[in-house]
Amino acid sequence: MADESRFSDHTRGVVVTTVACLAGIAAAFASAVYLGVSAEAAASTLAVVILGAFVMLQFPVLKLVGINIGDFGVKDNLYVTFMAFTLWFITYTILLSTRVGIPIWYGWG
Repeated sequence: MADESRFSDHTRGVVVTTVACLAGIAAAFASAVYLGVSAEAAASTLAVVILGAFVMLQFPVLKLVGINIGDFGVKDNLYVTFMAFTLWFITYTILLSTRVGIPIWYGWG
């Protein structure tokens, strides 16, 4: 994971972990907004597809921040995916079990 950038190894690890965790939380909220928080939503596999989209979306974000993702190995990719999955699972489970309504505002006019 050594990388010739403006980040130290510690800062690089914190940035990668933060982006992965925020991507997982955002995927959970997107799943709750798009699918809802009903029992049918809990059984939908589309939530996992939404998570996959957010996992793939975080790599351009990391590149935009200045992390050299070309140096990522299998271990790094698995770590990023695992962290996003874990935060998605925890957050979406909380949203499903408490049946928190996520307000959606359609239209601006």
